[in-house]
Amino acid sequence: MIYFEKGSAEANLSTSDLKKGLFKALGKMGAKKKVLAVPPDYTRLPSRAGELTEMAWEYYGEKLTDILPALGTHTPMTDPQISHMFGTTPRSLFRDHDWRNDVITLGEVPAEYIHKVSEGAVNYSWPAQVNKLLVEGEFDLILSIGQVVPHEVVGMANYNKNIFVGTGGSEGINKSHYIGAAYGMEKMMGRADTPVRKVFNYASEHFASHMPIIYVQTVVGLNKEGELQTYGLFIGDDFEVFDKAAKLSLQVNFEMVDKPLQKVVVWLDPSEFKSTWLGNKSVYRTRMALADNGELIVLASGLIEFGEDKQIDKLIRKYGYFGTPHTLKLVEENKDLRNNLGAAAHLIHGSSEGRFSITYCPGKNPENLSKEEIESVGFKYADIENVTQKYDPKKLKDGFNILPDGEEIFYISNPAIGLWAFKDRFEY
Repeated sequence: MIYFEKGSAEANLSTSDLKKGLFKALGKMGAKKKVLAVPPDYTRLPSRAGELTEMAWEYYGEKLTDILPALGTHTPMTDPQISHMFGTTPRSLFRDHDWRNDVITLGEVPAEYIHKVSEGAVNYSWPAQVNKLLVEGEFDLILSIGQVVPHEVVGMANYNKNIFVGTGGSEGINKSHYIGAAYGMEKMMGRADTPVRKVFNYASEHFASHMPIIYVQTVVGLNKEGELQTYGLFIGDDFEVFDKAAKLSLQVNFEMVDKPLQKVVVWLDPSEFKSTWLGNKSVYRTRMALADNGELIVLASGLIEFGEDKQIDKLIRKYGYFGTPHTLKLVEENKDLRNNLGAAAHLIHGSSEGRFSITYCPGKNPENLSKEEIESVGFKYADIENVTQKYDPKKLKDGFNILPDGEEIFYISNPAIGLWAFKDRFEY
């Protein structure tokens, strides 16, 4: 059922519009006794989910008893991050998701089904896991709040991914990531109906239909002035409301370029991107636009680690980003990687498969990743001060730029809110 929908490629929803839409939808649902909010974490800061969570607290007051950021494998949010993203929402409401310990398995999606929808890419069952708070908290409303945007693991982010991955467990996260990687992310990104989504939908229908989950989904992108703009708000409890948001997201978050891009420069905001686990969105989201033998330069002044999780960081350092065939072979031969399929999937996602070069430019503080560390995982390294003298983010605009020496580059100020492709590498 759809409780509220508003949006178009021309819309520009204000804070007031979001509040009116949310309150209208909540009003249709009737009185609630105990409410849980599941927003994204700080890595989805532009989503407007922080404001919407604050609005939900304003609406329900003391009946909104818990807020569980959908961390997935990410590190818990800090107090400054919570204050910045969620405003005046009481700090006492926030809970940390422990993806290794705080989960319950609702059911198991059969291996035969997964083998079929993945077109033979994998052949194992998948546990539908959620944080135990969702089950044991006795809520009569669970608000899953977030942004629909192209995504490398599932095709389009949000909807039931926010629940099964954002509050999911180790096995569920690992296996779902690997399904998409083995199937091929370039066949999924920008699509609402993918093998991974089919698995999540199976779990929603068979194991989670009794849970009072309502999805509050925004569509946010950059406008022609390079500023964040909210194009839509969609609130409901089923796939239809997600599908509507996904179709709008494809209009505003996806850019089809007329020619393959020879050089792409991506800026990673240091307050958001501290790991290649997140920073490789610069790779995922541009790979279908980059030319063969092209160059991707990533300005990552905040880069201090490979994985936010210590175990995953160790695996990335050990095995590196060396392509799909190499990684699949490593999974077969190494138990530690086989037991962490999410890390294996990430190694596939973060590789250019040898088709284009990836140069990371971390900051030069002691805590930043070093030249040796960057090169050890298969990336190139460049000095950020030298690079930014030529490619200065303060002077570049999103999209094509012609530099004083005549060089043409394509600049992206935030890879997390878009997807770029050349027409010959993307099929609708």
